[in-house]
Amino acid sequence: MALLIRNGTLITASETFRGDILIEGEQIASILHPDSDIFSLKDFNGEVIDASGKFITPGGIDPHTHFDLPMFGTVSSDDHYTGHKAAAFGGTTTVIDFVVHEPQGFSYSVERWLEKAQKAAIDYSFHMNLTRFNDQVAREIPSLLDMGITTLKVFTAYNGRLRLDDGSIFRALRIAKENGMLVMAHCENGDVIEALVAEALAAGHTTPEWHAYTRPAWGAVESTLRLAAMAEQTGAAVYIVHMNAGGEVDMLRYARERGVKVMGETCPQYLFFTVDHLRRPDGAKWICSPPMRTEQDNVRLWQGLADGTLQTIGTDHCPFFFDGTRPIVYEGEEIAIPGKELGKDDFTKIPNGLPAVGDRLPILWTYGIRAGRITANQFVALTSTHPAKIFGLYPRKGALLPGSDADLVIWDPEKRVTYGVAYSYHRTDYNLFEGWEVVGMPEKVFLRGKLIVDGDRWLGGRGQGQFLKRGPGEVL
Repeated sequence: MALLIRNGTLITASETFRGDILIEGEQIASILHPDSDIFSLKDFNGEVIDASGKFITPGGIDPHTHFDLPMFGTVSSDDHYTGHKAAAFGGTTTVIDFVVHEPQGFSYSVERWLEKAQKAAIDYSFHMNLTRFNDQVAREIPSLLDMGITTLKVFTAYNGRLRLDDGSIFRALRIAKENGMLVMAHCENGDVIEALVAEALAAGHTTPEWHAYTRPAWGAVESTLRLAAMAEQTGAAVYIVHMNAGGEVDMLRYARERGVKVMGETCPQYLFFTVDHLRRPDGAKWICSPPMRTEQDNVRLWQGLADGTLQTIGTDHCPFFFDGTRPIVYEGEEIAIPGKELGKDDFTKIPNGLPAVGDRLPILWTYGIRAGRITANQFVALTSTHPAKIFGLYPRKGALLPGSDADLVIWDPEKRVTYGVAYSYHRTDYNLFEGWEVVGMPEKVFLRGKLIVDGDRWLGGRGQGQFLKRGPGEVL
């Protein structure tokens, strides 16, 4: 049955206008402008939703998530159902997860992640972690294209576990360039981190703030410029993930002004929190890598978003229980998963990650758009349209266009809530934004034309999400 959403204010990455959206099946059939298009309701045989006074945006795309990820003897507490459900309540309808690079090779690794994602509740795709490199791996990289994966992630930190040396990264960039692929980079200085962690532990410094002290911002700054330099020397495109330091924005701007094909992402945690939060009694809640920085870094990141230096806002969603010894009730059942209490006596044993996939859009609506830090059109660009373009999903995703998937969010711009665990739907026991006043929330969320969130009602289900095979993306 067709669906007509009438009288809404549509917000895209480039314009804001009043209009109607006609949905047929899973796609947008047409966008009707009331002043120029004539549409007779008496001839319409379908459902009608009146969106008067409401805003309509494309469904959010989170380009950086981790579901069901093993770490430090436990696993991230959201899987490909619970995390997707939380994303949907927050207005996100597509997520891109990272596949762990297993010794058995890329095909085995991807199949394992596809099995995990059989319970997917929204649409999804994968990036491939590249955490070992040799001639055999080099030959296998192009095979990812047939699997619909066009992105590789490399690390300049996590020595002995995830890190590649610069020579291997350089070779991977050349292969990516030859095959129209994009390399994503986690930029910190692994050697410096290893030295500082050893010194901190030897001195008896074990509390959460030492996670930040042992991962200095300058390591991220120089690593960002180093990856930009390799991008220029190979002609490849690079995307710097979870940028957290103001100096990284400066390096990104420096490189982009010189024509280097490098792009940047930040996350909500780096816009609102600082190392001071790690000093709190519950500081482990804010442990993620890279860590929070300073208020000056917050400000510079916002500037980078406003002036176009940064291209996207992801989340790096990877939640763990704050106290995994105490169960919570999720969908009527008690569940407890070991979490950050594992490192109560040693910051190096605190699982790195935090919940955010459901928080991103509501928090940015209030503290980004309403606070005047970014415009509504920038909000859509940074959280939906740009990720779709960069990661080869546009215009199927990230757009309000005829032929696009009908992934839509109808916003109630006046709904006021005291935000927190009750609104986030993450399968964990805390929320970073607990008690924050939010004005403007998703009211209805559609995935390919199907209503999956209606107020506080969950109408979605396990297995309804589709795997998205991606082609080459754009360099923005």
